[in-house]
Amino acid sequence: MGRQPPRYQQIKQYLLDNIQTGHFPVDHKIPPEEQLAVTFGVSRMTANKAIRDLVQEGYLVRQSGIGTFVTDRRSESPLAEINNIADEVRSRGHEYTNRVVSCEALNADDEIALRMGVRIGTRLFHSILIHLENGLPIQLEERYVNPRWVPGYLEANFARQTPNEVLVAACPITDMEHVVEAVLPEAGAAEWLEIDAALPCLSVRRRTWSGDRLISYAHLLHPGDRYKLRTMASSSK
Repeated sequence: MGRQPPRYQQIKQYLLDNIQTGHFPVDHKIPPEEQLAVTFGVSRMTANKAIRDLVQEGYLVRQSGIGTFVTDRRSESPLAEINNIADEVRSRGHEYTNRVVSCEALNADDEIALRMGVRIGTRLFHSILIHLENGLPIQLEERYVNPRWVPGYLEANFARQTPNEVLVAACPITDMEHVVEAVLPEAGAAEWLEIDAALPCLSVRRRTWSGDRLISYAHLLHPGDRYKLRTMASSSK
């Protein structure tokens, strides 16, 4: 017989199973430490460790004096801003990494020429990256960059700088355009994101300007169950 996992791991797995099956939905208050300790025949300290681990992993959130609740663990980005995805992930206390699929120069076809405001056949820089949070793919980024404005783009070390950081360092971003829709991923994209091809995704097509110069066009694809976008609007009476 194999060794039994530590008792706190058993409590952690119990909570995780209930969260992932939806038995404990978002905003559900989980059983308190005292109850978990009695149920599993352990000390409160052991139950606390299981809960603490899930808080650190983003599954739970503690509210002082009220209890511990299930969180919406999907990653979140502000739609009305261009933030560095690496900073967003790290701000949640998680590990950011990426994988570079390709980084090359190519000639614009008719669709990309139209989106980039250049002539067909114009030489552009092109990159495809997968952004990961705690090892889980949360965004597939395909980007086209005008080399006239960001000449060093292909030489960038994306292990140290994201494409966003490279662009901002070369040209201050003054304007942007977003087109957001729900889509099903193509087979290659589903494989890169490690998801089923039937899983709906959030598609964001973004163009960015520096003054009157169109710098970049990017297609950002996010698994719908791992990511959400938010926007804020203010109104005056």
